[in-house]
Amino acid sequence: MARMKSILTAVILAGFLAPAIAQAGVRVYVKVKPPVQPKTLRVHVHKPQPGAVRISGHWQWNGHKYVWIDGYWTKPRQGYVYVPGRWKHNKHGWYWISGHWKRVR
Repeated sequence: MARMKSILTAVILAGFLAPAIAQAGVRVYVKVKPPVQPKTLRVHVHKPQPGAVRISGHWQWNGHKYVWIDGYWTKPRQGYVYVPGRWKHNKHGWYWISGHWKRVR
């Protein structure tokens, strides 16, 4: 019983630490090229707030296949510009570079 609790605790802890490890710069390589960005019809939509920034949707690897993550509006950060995420390729495979805010000089 004690061993089962230890295993369960380790699994739960790993679930909490995995996102932190991913954010720490550990790359997950995918051998399968991501699908092309779906073509979308651009419709003029009022921004939910003045200066709102649209974060585009993207393909995300879930460990078995790519799934589409919808885009969203976000509040702008004063003194920053948003750099969209993108898939890059090297000799190990495809890897995702997350979108981020970059300080404007």
